[in-house]
Amino acid sequence: MGILGKNPKDEPLHYGEIFAIWTNVLGNNGMIAYYQTLYNHTGDEDLAKIIEEAIQGMQEENRQLTNLLKVNGVSLPPAPPERANANIEDIPVGAKFNDPEIAAKISADLAAGLVACSQAIGVSIREDIAIMYGQFHAAKAQLGAKLLRLNKEKGWLVYPPLHFSPRE
Repeated sequence: MGILGKNPKDEPLHYGEIFAIWTNVLGNNGMIAYYQTLYNHTGDEDLAKIIEEAIQGMQEENRQLTNLLKVNGVSLPPAPPERANANIEDIPVGAKFNDPEIAAKISADLAAGLVACSQAIGVSIREDIAIMYGQFHAAKAQLGAKLLRLNKEKGWLVYPPLHFSPRE
């Protein structure tokens, strides 16, 4: 079997896996800082909990992914500093993101994250990498379902054009 086939953790990463992991960490680094800022803008407690869950999920992903990069001798992408907490009343109304906008942005990010996880699974030849991205995918799908439910409950969901069959 050559260099592949025994313990997946002993197999080398190929460039596609490295690129997927490295860009995942880079993207998470930016989104963590962005979501920390969005957290300061939200007035809805349920949405704030989802933002916290999203941040924790990305931090856990990064913990696993940065360890993989380090073990394989790959330098880490840059990360912005943590964002400070702010009082929502200190943010001027015209400069503040509103809760439906925040929920829509996170929904779009989760959808893109599902695609990125699927792509990482597809390029992986190491089973442990594919399984890890399968777990990330499942976590994003669960969070997306929670956010969809919240969007519907709060009336924030913007429906695409709905098709109704003509009745005779």
